[in-house]
Amino acid sequence: MRGRIAGVVGWPIAQSLSPVIHNYWLKIYEIAGSYVALPITPENFSQCVAALPLMGFAGVNVTVPHKQAAAALSQSLDADAAATGAVNLLVFSAGGIGGYNTDVKGFGDALGENLPVQELTSGPAVVLGAGGASRAIVLALFRAGFRQVRILNRSRDRAGQIAELFHSTGNCSVFEWGDWEPAFAGAQLLVNTTSLGMKGKPPLDIRLDALPRSAAVADIVYNPVGTGLLAAAAAAGHRTMDGLGMLMHQAAPAFEVWFGIRPDVTAQLRRLLLEALNRG
Repeated sequence: MRGRIAGVVGWPIAQSLSPVIHNYWLKIYEIAGSYVALPITPENFSQCVAALPLMGFAGVNVTVPHKQAAAALSQSLDADAAATGAVNLLVFSAGGIGGYNTDVKGFGDALGENLPVQELTSGPAVVLGAGGASRAIVLALFRAGFRQVRILNRSRDRAGQIAELFHSTGNCSVFEWGDWEPAFAGAQLLVNTTSLGMKGKPPLDIRLDALPRSAAVADIVYNPVGTGLLAAAAAAGHRTMDGLGMLMHQAAPAFEVWFGIRPDVTAQLRRLLLEALNRG
């Protein structure tokens, strides 16, 4: 396992904190390895990934907009990747390219660590977005005990594809983007899985008036860690969860498969990430 190299691929990728996480763990556990960020455009994704094993990579994490493309080129999929059609972890071996989804458990672990899940599952969850991350979040929510998940996306067709994907898992329905009042009625959790509100992206234009005060609000965006959505939610009295928990928890199994040690997710690591964000 010594001397291995891994990385993260996305477009854009400069905002990623994954190198901070993995290089911190490499140092803490005294492993001779490295982890780098690789900017890859969508049109070059397949060709670039095919070249990585030849360059000595053990594998890569996958972020927007490549998670579904990564699933398509994987020669094998773990259960969560197969269930979601989205891959955020590629592992290269003599047997080919293996695709995994650690976002499902990563979000579930962060949710259980930061919010009163059993209390929140008394009502529906609302998910904003219909990309690869959304698929993982919806599955994680059903596994956490939510009986109903409502999806809103600017493209209703893409939201409908996710609802169809999970039609046998739970009650998954689609609402028009902007129909906040009916979508939020009785909801106990709102999750933003879009890139809106991320550094360099447009803000998330949303009204929280119709969201019950008892509902919690989560955002998987972590740069900035205090997104406009979370600031508005906190100001309205909602409990909130930022994106750093999911980021750290989804990274741990990737590090283990590449470098042979299951790393701990700690308060010290979170402080390191906050410092990196402040510097950026």
